[in-house]
Amino acid sequence: MTERLAETTRRVENLQQLEAVVTAMRGISASRTQQAHGLLLGLRTHTAVIAGAISQALALMPEDRQPATARTRRTAVIVFCAEQGFAGAFNDRMLDAIGTQKDTRDIFLIGTRGATLARERGIPLAWQSAMVPHATLVAALAGRIADALYDWLSDQAGRRVDVLVPTWTAGGGIMPEQRSLLPFDFRRFAVSAPGQPPLITLAPPVLLARLAEEYVFAELCEAALTAFAAENEARVAAMLSAKGNLENMRSDLQALERQIRQEEITAEVVELASGAAARRDVGIGQQSA
Repeated sequence: MTERLAETTRRVENLQQLEAVVTAMRGISASRTQQAHGLLLGLRTHTAVIAGAISQALALMPEDRQPATARTRRTAVIVFCAEQGFAGAFNDRMLDAIGTQKDTRDIFLIGTRGATLARERGIPLAWQSAMVPHATLVAALAGRIADALYDWLSDQAGRRVDVLVPTWTAGGGIMPEQRSLLPFDFRRFAVSAPGQPPLITLAPPVLLARLAEEYVFAELCEAALTAFAAENEARVAAMLSAKGNLENMRSDLQALERQIRQEEITAEVVELASGAAARRDVGIGQQSA
């Protein structure tokens, strides 16, 4: 029984150490989520400024030379998955969102754990990259994605690029959101009302092209930041669930530990009482003799 008590006590101590690790991981993920959401506010303001500039630049273009959206023939899909583990069903939901048309799509996947699962599912990847460890490095990741996309686009014109962005909701968990990235659709920008034209140093078509490139880069940054925040939010939820399970297991083991200790004390008391009774019986026997 002593060995059983020692084993139960050791398991309780191990669970307490594991709870400390889970709590630390939850704290780190929560901090990263907060940082990512703070950066998203600034990035969206930056994107809105570019959108305003595009609206003004469109007003400088003659109506018969307004940029048109090209027809597309082949599609690339940028998929953001989890970089690390303990993120629940994050990867499964993102890979399920790709659909069954894998042969007609080129998959650009971000996230080491997601890439491993994609290979296990037999999903061919045209390009892959690890997710950045900190939100402040998202711009570098967006640059790598943009370089890979422009290499892919250089093969032939008329290609489409979509982005599958993971968003986190408290009630539904990870939800993939599909966004269209390319070809760039100028129709979604309202042309500025006539007024004093802005001062420019580039021809309007060149200016529009460069603004469109900057807008696409900003969209990639926003998608990567949203994915970074969603992964850490999913990890916070997973760690909360794990902590609850660990607390229940620890409570059960502590109850078992108390029960074993009580049984051990009871056995010792019974043994002592039996020994005292035996000695008493011996004494009575000797007195009778």
